[in-house]
Amino acid sequence: MKHEMIILFDLDGTLIDSTEAILESFHAAYEGVGESAPPAANIIKQIGHPLDVMFLEFGVSQQSVWEYVKRYKAHYRQISRAKTTLLPDAKKAVEEAAGFARLGVVTTKTREYSLELLEHMGLLHYFEVVIGREDVEHPKPHPEPILSALSKLQVTKSKCWMIGDTCLDMISANEAGIGRVAVLCGYGSRDELSDCGAFVAENALEAVKFINNA
Repeated sequence: MKHEMIILFDLDGTLIDSTEAILESFHAAYEGVGESAPPAANIIKQIGHPLDVMFLEFGVSQQSVWEYVKRYKAHYRQISRAKTTLLPDAKKAVEEAAGFARLGVVTTKTREYSLELLEHMGLLHYFEVVIGREDVEHPKPHPEPILSALSKLQVTKSKCWMIGDTCLDMISANEAGIGRVAVLCGYGSRDELSDCGAFVAENALEAVKFINNA
């Protein structure tokens, strides 16, 4: 018998730390045209948004943005597995969640790369659905990615939760009408996440425990 509870996880900053790979890939994208990448702190503040949105935020023109994205992805594909790690207790969080819920991933990262990373880290088999950037027209904070995941899982919104590290995740969950828990192990600050109206946990494992006891 399938569990009734659904837990959807974000990836970057929630289960994995790919900051090094992201920063290096941004530098590769800019170096390809003889330009300097924005400061690392500026890039980190934007993690969670789609790549095209990030590049546009940094002043890349609409006409050129997809070329930058292409260069980024070409480099990221080569280094992502070597330069991405699981966050502390992330594997335990997924294992514990799988004991009482059906699981999915909802990310603005490319689904193809997300599947590769999850397989590399031995976690892919826990997830019934992975929704990436190419699967939706409107990424988070729009509710479409979460609603798409729930549709593929063939469930209603009751007993469904989203765990993520930014307000993008929390707004998307709220707009989709499901529960939400924010985590501090990623890119959002406690003040920012509290302002999004979410319960704030230290990490994914604490978030899973909160959901199990809710």
